[in-house]
Amino acid sequence: MRDDRHGLGERARHALGRHLEVGDEETLSAAYEFGRTALAEGAGVLDMAVVLWRAALATRVPTPGGAKALHHRLETFLLECLSPFEMAHRGTREANEDLRYLDERREEQARRIAREIHDEAGQLLAAAHPSLEALRPSLDPDGQPHLDRALEMLRRAGDELRRIAHELRPSVLDDFGLLPALRLLAEGASQRTGLVVQVLGAAEGRLPPRIETTLYRAAQEGIHNVVRHAQASHATIELVQGETEVVCCIRDDGRGMDPDAAPTPDRERGLGLEGIRERIAPLGGALEIWSSPGGGTELQIRIPMEVAHASARADR
Repeated sequence: MRDDRHGLGERARHALGRHLEVGDEETLSAAYEFGRTALAEGAGVLDMAVVLWRAALATRVPTPGGAKALHHRLETFLLECLSPFEMAHRGTREANEDLRYLDERREEQARRIAREIHDEAGQLLAAAHPSLEALRPSLDPDGQPHLDRALEMLRRAGDELRRIAHELRPSVLDDFGLLPALRLLAEGASQRTGLVVQVLGAAEGRLPPRIETTLYRAAQEGIHNVVRHAQASHATIELVQGETEVVCCIRDDGRGMDPDAAPTPDRERGLGLEGIRERIAPLGGALEIWSSPGGGTELQIRIPMEVAHASARADR
């Protein structure tokens, strides 16, 4: 139990003694207020359990009605004290469910937009090429270079649209799974930035869709951080699937950072790490960071398989 800096023990004994003596709505309200205040002060459920247990052991207040009345008043007091913690737990769980729903909707919208960009916009650009080429015989020699530049710009626009569509929602993730999608992500990052990105590991069959999407987005954010902030020349994405958990590690040989440094306005990298934590939290995942100035950075993302499978069953 943490240090009783806020005098929880003494306050609990006083509130419990008063309730055992009187046992009315006012003392029950006081019990609830005690629990709410303790929660606001940072006490955890285990802290409260120890405090309330010690308060019950220390109580010597005679209760009208004997042992049965004593047990009833103890029960009602404990329930009122702990009800703010139960409400906070339910609120967190409901918030996570809402976030999961919003994330699923966002991924579905990204999939739809990516498909439209790739199919409809891509087809329009592809159709423009033969139309422009048909103009070539009617152009004088001075106009040929301008046509060539226009065709090259169309080609580059098509490549950029395909890149945007892939980053919104890679079809290979839905069709072939996480590792092929990570390899395509690494290839795209290398071509655009010059950063050498290697993908290691193996997966036995397909992972649940939610865990594949979550790990892909986490790796995407991790590589984005490396490109923007690490000043690295090489990065590695490694996927390891065990019996009880799946682990994704993202390493770079860049300038590193101090993971414990206080946030500052120019530390944008911290926003990316928070985004990763928010993505993996509903799946019971954890993010660990190893880094030091000049020593590169490693992000290790762990997601327990039983939570992922339970989530997949709940989705069905």
